[in-house]
Amino acid sequence: MNGLGDIKAFIARWIDIVAAAIVSLLTSFRTRKSVQVIEEGNGTFVIQSGAGRDTPSGLPFERVNIQFGQIVSPHPANVEAMLRGSHAELELKASRFLFRPLELPQRATEFLGGVVRAQIDRLTPWSANEAAFGWSEPAVAGPDRMVVTVAATARTLVQPVIDALTGAGAESVSVSTATPDAAPIRVFDQSARGVLNVLKVRRALVAVLLAVGLLAGASLSAAAVYSFKLGGEQDELARRIVERRAALRAGREDGKQIASPLRALERRKYQTAASVIVLDVLSQILPDHTKLRVIGVTRDAPALIRLIEQSPHFTRATFFAPTTRAPSDPGERFHIEAQIEPVFALRS
Repeated sequence: MNGLGDIKAFIARWIDIVAAAIVSLLTSFRTRKSVQVIEEGNGTFVIQSGAGRDTPSGLPFERVNIQFGQIVSPHPANVEAMLRGSHAELELKASRFLFRPLELPQRATEFLGGVVRAQIDRLTPWSANEAAFGWSEPAVAGPDRMVVTVAATARTLVQPVIDALTGAGAESVSVSTATPDAAPIRVFDQSARGVLNVLKVRRALVAVLLAVGLLAGASLSAAAVYSFKLGGEQDELARRIVERRAALRAGREDGKQIASPLRALERRKYQTAASVIVLDVLSQILPDHTKLRVIGVTRDAPALIRLIEQSPHFTRATFFAPTTRAPSDPGERFHIEAQIEPVFALRS
């Protein structure tokens, strides 16, 4: 469980860092000018051109009241001109905030945002979604230890002032509070359209990560199913190959006799009588006065008489029946007879 908790904490810290970076980047692109809004007390604020405590006092400023989310000023046109399209740096009094020290390991510096966010409900009466909070720069608190000061307040106490500034034309607002012995602590960032709200950016990042995770899970599931299907087809193909090889070796397939080309040639060799051997045997066993008759089909039957007469083994070749031609025959059907001559007969 500790390992799972560490992973969740790491992801939360990473999301906070990325969200803060996105907000900072968008703010740098969208901001055209800066104004400083400092709370004096009892709903009174000073709006001054420029940013930071070191802004020259000679710059124009307006003292206004902010009540119920509205700016009340004797010079509303000047206030609107100062705030229109600006980035307002709102500095609230420390009395609005609750300050708590938080001691942490030194290695937590890199993921400080996620750690503080996870501790807000323990340090304050509010949850992280209900509070506007920030923290100071880390200070050394011993060997491998550090301490930060967390400043937090209810978001409902800050939002009316932010709404008043954005309603008057401010494009974005960052909220901080002054501390007596440290630099101001930034606790909140928001744009007029909510684009630069760190919480909304964080939620968007979480949604994107969830969508990517679901898509990756679906892809892995589909890949596993397809791989299983391919594996089954491969096993079936391998099984058929093995069966076919076994059938070839046994000379059988589906219970019927089959033969390889070599075995087929060998079988034909032993099962078919050779014509040359047949003629040779006939010439040896038949007496010299025997006539040989040949019946067959040819394209030129008369030419066969001449060819037979040219052989020293046959004489007196003649047709003993008429030559005919049937529609299904590829040539003429002939009937020839010839006298067999001795192979070693001497001619005078």
